[in-house]
Amino acid sequence: MNRTTAKKDEIKALVLKNLFAIAPDLKGESINISCNFRDEYDLDSMDFLHFIIAVHKETGIEIPEADYPQLATVNGCIDYLFARQR
Repeated sequence: MNRTTAKKDEIKALVLKNLFAIAPDLKGESINISCNFRDEYDLDSMDFLHFIIAVHKETGIEIPEADYPQLATVNGCIDYLFARQR
């Protein structure tokens, strides 16, 4: 496994952990990493904001509100965080 794949797998685990923390009923579900999880799993704006805050706290990556649409899918989160990692 190359470094990029390993890092993206690490980011995916972080994203899913934080998603499950705000929506514990999703744990064990088959998560479609390409779908808009706010729509697919009926997360409201406060749930999504708590998710963004948790990801920020864990990664230290600033996520401006204008970028929130880029984090609407698990894949989008992975790509966004990977591109901005230190």
